[in-house]
Amino acid sequence: MNTSPVADTRPEALRDHLETQLDPDARAWFHRAVEEAAAHPGGRGPISVWELRLAEAGRRCGARHADAVRVLILHAARADAAVLSRVYHQGTAAERRAVLHALPRLVPGPDALPLVEDALRTNDTRLVAAALGPYGARHLEPHAWRHAVLKCLFTGVPVDLIAGLAERARGDAELARMLADFAAERTAAGRPVPHGLHHVLTLAAQPREES
Repeated sequence: MNTSPVADTRPEALRDHLETQLDPDARAWFHRAVEEAAAHPGGRGPISVWELRLAEAGRRCGARHADAVRVLILHAARADAAVLSRVYHQGTAAERRAVLHALPRLVPGPDALPLVEDALRTNDTRLVAAALGPYGARHLEPHAWRHAVLKCLFTGVPVDLIAGLAERARGDAELARMLADFAAERTAAGRPVPHGLHHVLTLAAQPREES
């Protein structure tokens, strides 16, 4: 599982990382792409030039840095929920992942929640992990969030990639029941209990903190 710095979605942190990691040619291309997006924000008409740059990011900057580059292009373009939805549904898995990473700072409310829910229905573990970033932690309903946690355990997504895990899991009796049932089923079938399940179960068994 890739744990690239894009997990920190602060634009300034991503920019600082790219400035030190990209080679000169890639850095120059990245600067131009961000400038183009800032000069032509949005994207409600014909496809914008910055949308084409999203597709080029992996080739121009390398797979290791492409997520961060795409997120910053989306930020520079000031893409709203409608534009992000179009980019997500028309894009590759890598572009969809960048949209999910960009959501926390581009969409203040739950308008983009359908994108998170779509990603959670896939079997792409990197999409699932991205869907459970800060935006998903903030807006997923409890029932959907609990099932997403179970999906992480079932598909091998490390639970430490789930944003806000400790806060949302703590004192969640229903989550504790679901985890215990899942562990019992695996044990009865002679299958190993997924790594991380006991950690989440311990969190769920703890009392909620008083606000």
